[in-house]
Amino acid sequence: MRYNLHTHTFRCHHASGDDRAYIEAAIQAGMHTLGFADHSPQFFPTNHYSHFRMRPEAAAKYVASLRALKEEYKKDIRILIGFETEYYPAIFDDLTAFIAPLELDYLIMGQHFLRNEYEALHCRADNPSREEAELYVQQTLEGLQTGAFTYIAHPDIFRHTDPVFYRELMTDFCRRLKSMRIPVEYNILGYRKQKWYPHPAFWQIVAETGNHVVLGYDAHNPEALLDRKTYDTCLGCLNALGITPIRFGDIVIRKPTENTKRSV
Repeated sequence: MRYNLHTHTFRCHHASGDDRAYIEAAIQAGMHTLGFADHSPQFFPTNHYSHFRMRPEAAAKYVASLRALKEEYKKDIRILIGFETEYYPAIFDDLTAFIAPLELDYLIMGQHFLRNEYEALHCRADNPSREEAELYVQQTLEGLQTGAFTYIAHPDIFRHTDPVFYRELMTDFCRRLKSMRIPVEYNILGYRKQKWYPHPAFWQIVAETGNHVVLGYDAHNPEALLDRKTYDTCLGCLNALGITPIRFGDIVIRKPTENTKRSV
C-alpha cells in the first residue's frame, strides 16, 4: 500500500485544490497515509517576499483544517501534518520558534537556495561552481544534523557538469545521509515534468550506497495523487537499480521541535 509525505496546498500560491480533495484522491489511489508538507513560512531579516511559500498568517488555519479532516477521515486514511522547508542557518531558530505551537508531525527538507533566499544562488542554477556545489552539501547536512527533518526531498536538485566531481561529492553526501538514517526522495513530479531530476547519476550512487528511499509525489494538485502510471514508472526505475522504497513503518518520523539542536 502506498503513502505520500510530500503534498502541497493552495496556500503556497502555486498549487491548487482544497485539502479535502487531496485526501479523497489519496483514498481513491489506495494510500494508507497522506502527509501534507506545504512550503513553510520563513522570517527573513529584510523585506524580501517569497512568492512560493505559505504566509505566516495562513499557518494556523492550515493546521486547523487538516486536524479537522484528520479526525473526519480517521477510519479511512492516516493524515500527517508538516512543512517542506529549507535550512537557512541565520533564521532557522526563528522558524522553529514559530512552528513549535503548531505541533507539527514532521518536516521535510527541500533546499531550494544556498545560504538564504534573497541574495544567493538558486539550487536549480545551470552552472554552479564547485564551491557552490560543496556548499549545497554542507548546508543540507548541517540542517539535517539539527534533528528536525524526517527526510530530504529531491536531494539531486543541485546539478554539476563535471561527472567525476559530481560522483565524488554525491557519494560522500549519500554516505553521510545513510549514516544519519535520512531517507532520500525519488521525486515523481520531477520525473513527470522531465526535469533534470531524478538525476540518473545520483540514483546510481544511491543504489551503490544503499540509502533508504521514499517515493514522493510532490503533489501540487489532487490529480497528481491519481497518476498511477508515473508512479509505476518511477518505481520501475528504482527497481531496475535494485532499489526498493522503504515502507512507511520504517521511516523515522521526527517531530521537528523535539530534541532539535539549535542552528549554528
